[in-house]
Amino acid sequence: MAIVGLFILLLPFLVRQIASDYTNFSLQNQKKKVLQNIKKNGLDYYFQGDDNYGSYTMLKEEYISLETTTSNLRIDTIKTTQRIVEQDTLTYRVLSFTFKTGNKNYLLEIGKTTASINLYNDSLQRFALYVLVILIALSIIIDLIFTRQLIRPLSHIIKLRLSSTKFPFKKNQTRIKTSTTDFRYLDDSLISLMNQINEAFDKEREFTANASHEFMTPISILQNKMENLLSEESTTESDQRHIVDMMRTLERLKKISRSLLLISRIENEQFIKQETVEPSKLFAEIQEEIEHRLEEKNIKININLQKNHLLQQVNYDLLFQLFYNLVNNAIKFNSKNGNIVISDDIKNNKYIIQVEDNGIGIAEHQLPFIFDRFKKFESTQTSGHGLGLAIVKSIIIYLNLEIEVKSKPGTGTKFEIIFKL
Repeated sequence: MAIVGLFILLLPFLVRQIASDYTNFSLQNQKKKVLQNIKKNGLDYYFQGDDNYGSYTMLKEEYISLETTTSNLRIDTIKTTQRIVEQDTLTYRVLSFTFKTGNKNYLLEIGKTTASINLYNDSLQRFALYVLVILIALSIIIDLIFTRQLIRPLSHIIKLRLSSTKFPFKKNQTRIKTSTTDFRYLDDSLISLMNQINEAFDKEREFTANASHEFMTPISILQNKMENLLSEESTTESDQRHIVDMMRTLERLKKISRSLLLISRIENEQFIKQETVEPSKLFAEIQEEIEHRLEEKNIKININLQKNHLLQQVNYDLLFQLFYNLVNNAIKFNSKNGNIVISDDIKNNKYIIQVEDNGIGIAEHQLPFIFDRFKKFESTQTSGHGLGLAIVKSIIIYLNLEIEVKSKPGTGTKFEIIFKL
């Protein structure tokens, strides 16, 4: 832009210089023609019996004069000067040239008014500006094409490594073909980083699975021993109450271990995804499984699946666990005599199942964190270990589904599970 601005500022001077140079060139050509005519036809071609010759155009824009001179000076100049033509003083660009023919010296003058020269300056400037604009446009287009071609490997890296990747990342990823060292280094660095993340995640999953599995054995042993203590006649009533409290704690620990083990199995992709599930049958089984909890809080559940679209390439047990946890949460965080509505719809080539309650709702600042492990809702009426929605999120990721949550404190919560058709 600086170069373009400088060019525009200098354009009038450049145009004037070009016009002046062209005028000089034109005058030189006319001089050559006059000399060629004199050489070919002699001076009488112009003089026709007189001692001098003069001619100018009707508008006095150009003139030519040829006369004898007594000066022996050699003149060959082009300069701007004034001439009087028919009592009018005009400014001309004049070529003066002396030559000798025979024993006489002659002075040739060819002039062109500066007004006629400047007449074309505006047109030349406009033409130059048009050419400049076209060149700038072409330059921008060529630059964009060249730049896009140049950074094409970078766009491939962004697309393959960042935009279209899902965690966990694929192993043994192919490198981008590029001759640019920086792009190759960036690609190798991203692949290395993704491999390190995969390794760390694998270690975490392995630890979670092993720890959850190993916890089950001592928990079961402790439960058996406590049951034996309860059955002994020597155990006092106070001791029995303490033993029951400990058994409840162990049961809670057992549920946490099972949940962590389930998450680990999901993340390790130990479930097949080749089953076809009918939503109405799935929710009928969930309702039957959780009926006693509905009765405890006198909560009504309305299953209204009008589309009832068959879900293909899924896992029945995982979908059961997913919607069971959502319905269970809808009961847990609902009020007595509350309602739960399960509905479905098809929009934009997507099948959507909605689980909605009119319970206590979730605060807006908590929504981004509800799927975190061991994250509990702010409620004094309920208790839990905070892994239900973490399991839901793991299943969502594993089955390539989408989930959306809408909630308002005191109004209720709606979960939308989205299946791509």
